[in-house]
Amino acid sequence: MNNYDVIVVGAGVSGLLAAGRAAELGANVLVVEKMRRPGIKLLITGKGRCNVTNSDSIEDFMKNVHPNGRFLKHALYNYFSKDIIDLLNNYGVEIDLERGGRYFPSSDKSVDVLNALLEYTKEHRVEFRYNCKVTKFLFNQDSFTGVEIVENEQKKQLSAQNVIVCTGGKSYPATGSTGDGYILAKSVGHTIEPPFPALVPIVTKGNLAEQLQGLSLKNINASVWINGKKQTDAFGEMLFTHFGLSGPIILSLSRFIVKELINNSKIELSIDLKYALDNSKLDKRLLRDLNEYGKKQIANIFKLWLPAKLIPVFIRECDIDSTKEGHQITGLERSKIKLLMKDFRFEVIGNRPFKEAIITAGGINTKEIDSKTMQSKLAKNLYFAGEVIDVDANTGGYNLQIAYSTGWLAAESCVSSIN
Repeated sequence: MNNYDVIVVGAGVSGLLAAGRAAELGANVLVVEKMRRPGIKLLITGKGRCNVTNSDSIEDFMKNVHPNGRFLKHALYNYFSKDIIDLLNNYGVEIDLERGGRYFPSSDKSVDVLNALLEYTKEHRVEFRYNCKVTKFLFNQDSFTGVEIVENEQKKQLSAQNVIVCTGGKSYPATGSTGDGYILAKSVGHTIEPPFPALVPIVTKGNLAEQLQGLSLKNINASVWINGKKQTDAFGEMLFTHFGLSGPIILSLSRFIVKELINNSKIELSIDLKYALDNSKLDKRLLRDLNEYGKKQIANIFKLWLPAKLIPVFIRECDIDSTKEGHQITGLERSKIKLLMKDFRFEVIGNRPFKEAIITAGGINTKEIDSKTMQSKLAKNLYFAGEVIDVDANTGGYNLQIAYSTGWLAAESCVSSIN
């Protein structure tokens, strides 16, 4: 058998950081990747731009993590946003801060980030084996001794003092994330919290969203109603699609929505198109415009209030004659317009599949992982990093930072145990 200090399972973001750091500290490191090349999922993050990390403080960062952000406290204090930015800078990747505290490479190319991480591993002589799948952990009594792999349809054994599992979750399975890490973790007794899609578009009832397909809304508030009660909301941008709703705030709310779908709850999404105006101020605005432009048809007055694509939908939903002039609009009709602007509602009937989910919620129960080392509490010298763990976060670079931080901590911990 080949002998290594550390075997890293998976050549995604957490795997590359873990491998590079372990090798930098002097370990003999092998990365085993079942795909034919590394970092496939990284290349499609941020729509190909790669939202590298976020400018939040650690305390604010943890508030964006589910279900338990405090689990990451040690990992984040050990390796945070400035550290990954510095590493990328060292390999020629300049980083820009954009709206919402989001960092992107100046080139807007995720491949530049991947190449920098690969250069980091190359500099420290990390070995890679592609088209190679880890199928089993090997033990001698209670001591970890290595892994069994399948390479070229043949089973082989690789010996190692430590293994770091960085296999990702189940989202975007075409990139290699198919839940392999859960199977490996379960083989040594770990509890797997049921995985479900997160940061995923939502499917709505009827064809109303389809009629608005392609329309993007900014500065709106979306609230989630469960069995008739408001539960949570988010402010920002969203997008109508042929199947329902997407965009940043919908993706952020989707984790909560999908859990309620699993519970068979009745779910509605209410969109407040005039969040900056309360009911009284909005009513005064409508009345003012109707009086000022009283001789114009209501279809034309609507252009003052809404994007063009929404106008025919509103006229139909409010049951108003589109040729009616502004001064002819009744108080009841004005109330209908106001109500729909403040509560444009959709019934949620589903979510898009894992292949369209940005990340996976669920995974290895964090109570079974030492948060100060990322080592399994059930199997010595076995470590976990990245999306395979039951931690996930909102959009904005948080999930990639979790991958960096947990990968880095796992690497330092296992090399420390070797030394």
